[in-house]
Amino acid sequence: MSQIIDPLKIGRRTVLSPAVQNEVELHDDHPCASCAVRERALCGVLDADDLASYRRLGWTLRLKRGQTIFHEGDPATRVFTVTGGTVKLYTLLPDGRRQVTGFMFPGDFLGISLDEEHAVSAEALDDVQLCWFPRNRFGKFVDQHPVMERQLYCLAAHELAAARQQMVLLGRKTALERVATFFIQLLERSERVGAGGKGCFDLPMGRSDIADYLGLTKETVSRVLGQLRDLRMIRLVTLDRIMVLDRTGLGLLADGAGQA
Repeated sequence: MSQIIDPLKIGRRTVLSPAVQNEVELHDDHPCASCAVRERALCGVLDADDLASYRRLGWTLRLKRGQTIFHEGDPATRVFTVTGGTVKLYTLLPDGRRQVTGFMFPGDFLGISLDEEHAVSAEALDDVQLCWFPRNRFGKFVDQHPVMERQLYCLAAHELAAARQQMVLLGRKTALERVATFFIQLLERSERVGAGGKGCFDLPMGRSDIADYLGLTKETVSRVLGQLRDLRMIRLVTLDRIMVLDRTGLGLLADGAGQA
């Protein structure tokens, strides 16, 4: 039976934000066999026996929208796999401005850091579920399972490529091209995981989050959404769901080859 547990009483130091330490649900049950994201998660490379060993290392964590998983500067003592919901990563500049550095979706791995502290903050954008593992125990497990080490290498290479693409987006692309690129990325991800329906994707992040991710203002994001709608490239099904009507045209815009 699931129950609310104070993380401070479970015998392992928590890295969760103090504001939510008494509100999260921590569970020691891991329904790996029925996990919808197992095949695309880090643990998807493990066989049944190794998965059972891996499962015993960690816990399941559930948070509500707006709750913080960890803050920038918190000790990086745990790692996470997102199994449900969407997580926003962000950093605060010295003058208080916010830069959203990424979004994590079901199947994504979170929390690896070269330093002893987290370089960004992580916040639940909606109801989120994660599997979490103590960093030291996770590290020992990876050392003993080369197949998982190779998968981590692939994840790191993918993140490096994504970071390079984001540099190009922020440095050279127009507002219209940035939003088009972002929407193509969300659509492709939705298609890979079989979510959203044909030509549709969910938009769990708000306009301000999109703006802070793309280096734009909230007003510019709203204006560009109107442009894409007027061009009949997208349709706003709801505030958090979009249908792509002209994928080819949207892709050309994202590549800087389309006509606005």
